[in-house]
Amino acid sequence: MSRPATRRPATISDVAELASVSTATVSRVLNANYPVAAGTRDRVLRAVSKLGYAANANARALARSDTRTIGIIVPELVDPFFGYMVRGLEQAAQASGRLAIIATTGSRPGQEMTLIDLMQERRVDAVILVSGTRVDLPYQRQLVQRAESLEAMGSRLVLCAHPALTIPSPTRSVAYDNEGGAFAVTEHLIAKGHRRIAFLGGEREIPSISRRLDGYLRALDSRGIEIDETIIRTEGFGRAAGHATTQALLHDAPDVTAIFAVNDTIAAGVYDGLRDAGVRIPQDMSVVAYDDTPLAVDLSPKLTTVHVPLEQMGREALRAALSEHDAFARTPEDDLILGTYLVHRDSVAAPPVR
Repeated sequence: MSRPATRRPATISDVAELASVSTATVSRVLNANYPVAAGTRDRVLRAVSKLGYAANANARALARSDTRTIGIIVPELVDPFFGYMVRGLEQAAQASGRLAIIATTGSRPGQEMTLIDLMQERRVDAVILVSGTRVDLPYQRQLVQRAESLEAMGSRLVLCAHPALTIPSPTRSVAYDNEGGAFAVTEHLIAKGHRRIAFLGGEREIPSISRRLDGYLRALDSRGIEIDETIIRTEGFGRAAGHATTQALLHDAPDVTAIFAVNDTIAAGVYDGLRDAGVRIPQDMSVVAYDDTPLAVDLSPKLTTVHVPLEQMGREALRAALSEHDAFARTPEDDLILGTYLVHRDSVAAPPVR
C-alpha cells in the first residue's frame, strides 16, 4: 500500500501567487499595519484560508522576532570611502544595542544578491546595501524580490550611497548629491580661468560616476565651454589607474590645465603622474577630486575636493533601517539625499600663461 504524499506547508509566496499579489502585500494584510484595498485584502485572506497558511502563524511570529543584528553589505573596506561609511553604520548600530554583521562583495552584483540571501537566513533585523554598482532593470527586480522577501519576515532593505530604485519597492534609500558636488567643483575651476578641464577615473556604468560626470558636463555647458570627449578618461579605479591615465593624458592633451579626479584615491595617482612628468601642482596643473577622505590632507599640496558626509550617511541609513513606518512602504519623500560641499585647499590656481 503506497503512502500518501506529504504536503509541504504553504509559504507566503504560495499565498501571493494564488492571490495574484506580491509577498509584501500578503505581509501587510496579515500584519494589518498598512492600508490595503478591501478587494485585495479579501483575495489574500481567501488564499490564506484555502492554503491553510494561518496554521503557520507561530513560524511567522518567530521570523519577525528581533535578533538585534544588522547586516551590512559593502563593496570593500580597504577604500576609506566605504570604511568611514561603515564606521558610521557600526557606531549607530552599537548605540542602538545591535550587532553589525559586515560582508564584502568585491563590487560583484551577483555577490550582493547571495549575501542578502545569507543575511535573511540569519534573520537580521535589516540589511543595509552600500553603494551598488548597477541600476539596470533586471538588477532592480532582483533587489525588489529580496526586499519583499525580507519585509515578509519582518526585516527590511535599505540602500546606502545607492540610487533609489525606479520601480515600486519596500526599500529606503540614503544617498548624496553627486551631480551637485561635481558641478560645484568644476565651476570652481572655470571661475579660476580654466577651460581645458579633464575628467579622470571611474567607470561610466557606475551610478555615482555617471552623476559626477553629469555635473562636470553641466558646468562646462552652462559656461559655453566645448565638451571634448578625448579628455574624459573613465578608465578604472585606484591610485595606479590615476597615475597611468595622467601619463597618457599629458601625452595626448598637453593643453589641459586642470584635472577633475573622480575620487581622492585617483587624485593621489594623478599627483604621482604629474610629479613624474615634472608638472607642478597647482602652478602648472590644478587638481580637484571628490569624497574628502583623510588622504586629501595627506597629499602635498593639500587637495581641494568635494566633501561627502560618509559617517552621517551611515548613521542615517541605520536610522532608516530601524524606523517604524507602515510596513516600510516607500514613497519618494522617504528617500534621503544628503548635501555635499566643496572644501578649498591648496591644489587649485589660475591656469599658467602659455
